[in-house]
Amino acid sequence: MKKQEDLKKRVKEIIKILSKEISDSKIALRFSNPLELLIATILSAQCTDIKVNQVTVDLFKKYRLAKDFAESNLATLEEKIRPTGFYRNKAKSLQKCCQELIKRFRGEVPKTLEELVTLPGVGRKTANVILGNAFGIPGIVVDTHVQRLSRRIGLTKKEDPVKIEFDLMEIVPKEEWTHFSNLLVWHGRRTCVARKPLCVKCPIRKRCDYGSKLGT
Repeated sequence: MKKQEDLKKRVKEIIKILSKEISDSKIALRFSNPLELLIATILSAQCTDIKVNQVTVDLFKKYRLAKDFAESNLATLEEKIRPTGFYRNKAKSLQKCCQELIKRFRGEVPKTLEELVTLPGVGRKTANVILGNAFGIPGIVVDTHVQRLSRRIGLTKKEDPVKIEFDLMEIVPKEEWTHFSNLLVWHGRRTCVARKPLCVKCPIRKRCDYGSKLGT
C-alpha cells in the first residue's frame, strides 16, 4: 500500500514538472469535431501525426459527415489516405466504422468507452483518445510512448497496454488521466526517446527509475 502511495506522490510531481516544461501538451492530431478525431486516430496507426494532419486537410473537406465516409467509393478513399500506410485496411475500417455510426448511433460518435470499442477499427486506446480529447471525459491513452515511459519511469511492470492502463488508473488522479497521457506522449517524443533517452536534460530524471540509476 505504501508503494502505491509513493507512486501517487511521484505521479503528481511528474505532472507538475512536465506541465511547466510542456505547455503545448494537447494532442497533436488536428480536428474540429469528434468524428474528425475518430477518423484521424484510426489513420494514425503506424503513422506519424504530422503525416495524418497533412492527409486530413483535404480529406475533411471532401468527407464531412459519417454518411460521406459510409457511402464513399472505397478506391477513392484509399487514394485519399494512401500516404498514411496500410491504406486499404484503414479505408475499410473507416467505411465500416461510419456505417456502424449511422446504423446504431444516428451518425454521431458515442460518448462511452463501452460503445466506442464496438466500432470497427476502435480499441481502448482510440476510444480513450476520443473520450479525453473530444468530449473531455478522462481516459488513460496507452500508446507506444506511454507504454515505454510508464515502464521506464517505474510506474508499472506490465507489458500489456490494457494492464498498463489499469495500473495507471490506480495512481494517476482521474481528472488528470488525459492530461497525463498527453504529457507522456510529448515527453516521449522530445526527451525520453525510444533508443537513447536524453536523461541528462530530463526534468523528471530524479523521479524516474531508469534515469536515477544513471551516473551524473
